[in-house]
Amino acid sequence: MTSEQYIESLRKMNLKVYLFGKLIENPVDHPMIRPSMNSVAMTYKLAEMDEYKDLMTAKSNLTGKTVNRFCHLHQNTEDLVKKVKMQRLLGQKTAACFQRCVGMDAFNAIYSTTFEIDEKHGTEYHKRFVDYLKFVQDNDLTVDGAMTDPKGDRGLSPSQQSDPDMYVRIVEERADGIVVRGAKAHQTGAVNSHEHLIMPTIAMKEEDKDYAVSFAVPSDAEGVFMIYGRQSCDTRKMEEGADIDVGNSQFGGHEALVIFEDVFVPWNRVFLCKEYEFAGMMVERFAGYHRQSYGGCKVGVGDVLIGASALAADYNGAAKANHIKDKLVEMTHLNETLYSCGIACSCEGQKTKAGNYQIDLLLANVCKQNVTRFPYEIARLAEDIAGGIMVTMPSEADYRDEKIGKYVHKYIQGVDSVDTENRMRVLRLIENMTLGTAAVGYRTESLHGAGSPQAQRIMIARQGNIEGKKQLAKVIAKVDESKNKTKK
Repeated sequence: MTSEQYIESLRKMNLKVYLFGKLIENPVDHPMIRPSMNSVAMTYKLAEMDEYKDLMTAKSNLTGKTVNRFCHLHQNTEDLVKKVKMQRLLGQKTAACFQRCVGMDAFNAIYSTTFEIDEKHGTEYHKRFVDYLKFVQDNDLTVDGAMTDPKGDRGLSPSQQSDPDMYVRIVEERADGIVVRGAKAHQTGAVNSHEHLIMPTIAMKEEDKDYAVSFAVPSDAEGVFMIYGRQSCDTRKMEEGADIDVGNSQFGGHEALVIFEDVFVPWNRVFLCKEYEFAGMMVERFAGYHRQSYGGCKVGVGDVLIGASALAADYNGAAKANHIKDKLVEMTHLNETLYSCGIACSCEGQKTKAGNYQIDLLLANVCKQNVTRFPYEIARLAEDIAGGIMVTMPSEADYRDEKIGKYVHKYIQGVDSVDTENRMRVLRLIENMTLGTAAVGYRTESLHGAGSPQAQRIMIARQGNIEGKKQLAKVIAKVDESKNKTKK
C-alpha cells in the first residue's frame, strides 16, 4: 500500500476506541491519534521511494512477491542487519515510534515456534500461520504483535489469579474455533493496526494451559475494543493552532489497553491452543527479536535528539564550549554503542528449524540491557545542553499574542542570527523527546519495552555460559582438579 491507501484502509474499519471516557467516532483524524498514525504511514511512504527500497522491501519466501520488510520473514543474517538499519532510518524520519516492529517480530517468532509445535504434536499450526502471513503480506497490513498481559498479582501464575482474566485465556472450545477473554496492555500502535496477533506473555505450566494461546483477529472484530493510553503533555495536540508547543507536531506514538470480551477466533487463525510447553519458546524468541529492534529504532530517535541538542547549543551561543562538545561526543558514543549491539546480534544470527533466521539471543539481550540505560543518559545530557528554558518557556499562544508576543520574542532570543521562533521550536522538540509524548517511545519504552531490565538479566545469566568460561580459565591456569579435596 501507499501511505495514503494505508490511512484510507483504517477509515473503512469499525474500530472501537475509547479516549477520555468516550467512544471516538473517527480515530483516523483525531488530533491526539493522527500523529502516531503518520509515523506508521511513513513505513509505507519510504517503501515507495527508490532510494529506500533495498531497506524497506524484501522478496517473500512464501509468495516470491516483493513485500514491505515489516511483513517479511528473515531469510539470512543480511535480512536481520537490514531490519536494524531500516528501523534506524525510520527513527530518524519520525523521531517517534513507528509501531510496526512488534508485528514483524511476532511473525518471525510464531513462524519458527509453530513449526516445532507441529513437529512434536502433529498439529497444523504452521500451515495456518503461513496462510495467515500470506494474507498479511498480500494486503500489506499493519499488525499489532500483542504479548503483554495485565498480570494482576505478579507473585501468582495465571491460573492462580483471583481474577482469571488477568491473562488472556481460552474460555470455550467449539467445533469451529475458540472463544477468548482478557486484555493486552501497553499495546504499541494498536489503534493504527489492521490486526491483533496474540502471544502468551510468560512460560506456562500444565495448570496454566488455558492461557497458552496464540491467535489473530481483525482489530475491529466483535468483542474487541481499545482504551487509548495517556501520555505526558498529550492534550497539547488538541489545542487550537498547536504547533510549536507540541514539539513534534507531525509524528508520534501511542499505546492502548486492548480488551478481548469473549471474542470468537476461527481455527484457521489459532496458532497455539494449550500446548503450554511451547509458550516459553514463543515468548523467548519474540523477546529476542524485539530486543534486537531497540538497537535500531531507539538509535534513530537518538540521532534526532543529538541533532536537536547540537542546534540548541548553537542557538544558545554555547557550541564552542569544550564541555558542550564533550557531551555531544558522549551522546554519540552511547547511541552508536546501542547500534553496534543491534548489528552484532544480527550478524551472529542462526537459521531456525523452520528456515527463517533468529538473532543471537545473548547479544540481543545485551543490546536491550544497554537500551534500558543509555537513552536515559542521552536524555539527561540533552536537557543539560538545552538549559532550563526548555521547561519554563512561555507558550506559543503567548508568543503569537499581539500585546505580549513582542516580549516573548525579545526575551527568549538566543544568538542574534537565529530567529526566536526557531529556538523555541528546537527547545520544544527536546522537551517532547525527553519529557513529553515522544518520551513514552524513547525514554520510558527504552526501560520497559520488550521486557524490563531484569528480564534481560535473567536471559543473560541463562545464556552467558559461565561454566564454559570457568573451563577456559582452568585450562589457562593449569588447574588440576584431581588435587581438590573431596567433601566428606
